Amino acid sequence: MNRAPVPILTYHQIEAPPPRGTPYRSLVVSPGAFARQMGLLKLLGYTGLSMSALQPYLVGEKHGKVVGITFDDGYVNNLQHALPVLQRHGFSATCYMVSGQMAGTNVWDQGKAVPAKPLMDAAQLRAWVAGGQELGAHTVTHADLPALAPAAALEEIVGCKRALEAVIGSPVTQFCYPYGRFTPQHVATVRDAGYTAATTTSRGRTRASDDVWQLPRVPVHQSTTLALFWCKVATAYEDRRRPA
Repeated sequence: MNRAPVPILTYHQIEAPPPRGTPYRSLVVSPGAFARQMGLLKLLGYTGLSMSALQPYLVGEKHGKVVGITFDDGYVNNLQHALPVLQRHGFSATCYMVSGQMAGTNVWDQGKAVPAKPLMDAAQLRAWVAGGQELGAHTVTHADLPALAPAAALEEIVGCKRALEAVIGSPVTQFCYPYGRFTPQHVATVRDAGYTAATTTSRGRTRASDDVWQLPRVPVHQSTTLALFWCKVATAYEDRRRPA
């Protein structure tokens, strides 16, 4: 199967960036920058899609000028600042939620001097889905899967799916590996759990030959200019950063 490379964008928080020097400041994209990026995609003729909507394009069943849009962790500011922009352009996106922290914060960042930020509660997750967006799984606790015993890793993967499905009342079919860390056994567990695709932190646009349970993505950072954003989406800029 031959097809053009398809970028899957990675975002975390969409809000005003914290002061310079704050750890992981790069993962906070301002609402204005996000709006300009989505506007550029629309202007260039791209359609932004959730992972489930993107899958037919990844496997060659559909063809078109598409981009996957993903958000990691489930921050409230995704609902506040990203959702209206996505809806304005008729785009969909997938938000990978840490199920054990619904209505909580990014506790996995404790001890790193990273500001605690609220994550969506059950009602907000339902509002995200009702707004035409998709909910995906990011484990129960934002777990470093290779550091866990097999039984514990299984519960992180399966338990997250079960908890999120109970909240939204529909299947959760997309998964994202926290920290981008996983083993072949985790890939098999994700597949066997009923997820139809999974994303990683490996960089690059997706190719037809990629395993749908180990998909690379294109990170968008606080410092990503609009020109660089275009390069990441439309050129081989990120492809050169794919693992050998």
